[in-house]
Amino acid sequence: MSGVEVITFGCRLNTYESEVMRAEAEKAGLNNAILVNTCAVTAEAVRQARQAIRRVRRDNPHARIIVTGCAAQTEKETFADMAEVDAVLGNEEKLASASYRSLPDFGVSAEEKLRVNDIMSVRATAPQMIKHIDGHVRAFIQVQNGCDHRCTFCIIPYGRGNSRSVPMGAVVDQARRLTESGYREIVLTGVDATSYGADLPGTPMLGLLAKTLLKQVPDILRLRLSSIDSIEADRHLLDLIADEPRFMPHLHLSLQHGDDLILKRMKRRHSSGDARAFCDQVRSLRPEISFGADMIAGFPTETEEMFENAVRLAEDCGLAHLHVFPYSPRPGTPAARMPQLDRALVKERAARLRAKGAALHAAHLDRMIGTEQTILVELNGLAHTENFTLVDAAGLEPRSLLEVTISGHNGKHLAMQRKQMAAA
Repeated sequence: MSGVEVITFGCRLNTYESEVMRAEAEKAGLNNAILVNTCAVTAEAVRQARQAIRRVRRDNPHARIIVTGCAAQTEKETFADMAEVDAVLGNEEKLASASYRSLPDFGVSAEEKLRVNDIMSVRATAPQMIKHIDGHVRAFIQVQNGCDHRCTFCIIPYGRGNSRSVPMGAVVDQARRLTESGYREIVLTGVDATSYGADLPGTPMLGLLAKTLLKQVPDILRLRLSSIDSIEADRHLLDLIADEPRFMPHLHLSLQHGDDLILKRMKRRHSSGDARAFCDQVRSLRPEISFGADMIAGFPTETEEMFENAVRLAEDCGLAHLHVFPYSPRPGTPAARMPQLDRALVKERAARLRAKGAALHAAHLDRMIGTEQTILVELNGLAHTENFTLVDAAGLEPRSLLEVTISGHNGKHLAMQRKQMAAA
């Protein structure tokens, strides 16, 4: 091979950073290289990354393989010990062209492979300017990195460091650059996006940032948030939900569970009642909104009654897009030292929670039949409505914004009838 290839695991923030990595590596003159941007959120994510690295080496015996991302930050020796890996870069190092210019040659020792600093020492997030997100119709913008909270199950703060925000002006400049490149939808992303601004002068909040973007970059046709912690939602965000049609009616919530004792043991800052109240409030402001959520099944000490409380919360909040994680103990986290459930029980409860999510999603699809929707056509024959529901769009021009009527669904995707092209 020639050039630089990037393989990305995990979140939208990783997707954005992979484009920065590619640009910085090419700027440094790196060639014949494969960058693997890993995720650490579960043990399975780390296993998949290791498996991919071995496969990449078999398929590319002469390429340089550089591993980075959250798993490389938190488990650097794991990857440095792999014979297939030529270098390991930390989450801060991966974004700098100097890191790629100074990479060691093949055959170096494991110690020389490692370029991973103390992520907790990083105090700022530099703006990263890109014009293109490879393979995506929607453009992601990093507005924040790191996390100041210490949920007992989560390893991510040790991979990302403490919370730090990108200055508002830099976010506006990046949004302008992406819309000028033809992107019609912008997605604001971060590790803990709703903590945005706490470290900036004047402490602007995420909702104010979104308001400012829509005012100063009028060519943004659709603005979306990747994930939020509902307990941190500010009044500006609620204003947008109520009054701004360009702010998309979909929120993905970091709920994690529905039992109050488990939420305390997770060290979450909201209760199940807080989650229900937030969803009710937002629906009263924007009835067509849909909610997604992350939830964990099989957390240590979870009883059957506690699990049923999680199922009940998913029902009460009407979660249309449920992302279920079977609990995965991450070494070094407090939850890994708590009394663990049998793995078979964890998997069984995760399957039951996913089944509930599938039923809630089907009910959501039923409610959308007969409605008129604006869809943005992706590159894979699918499209997203404004409330982030997938539509079968086979044969339609990617990147098109279309007005359609929903005519049915197959249990996973909506079917539609095309009306006319929306005004660009």
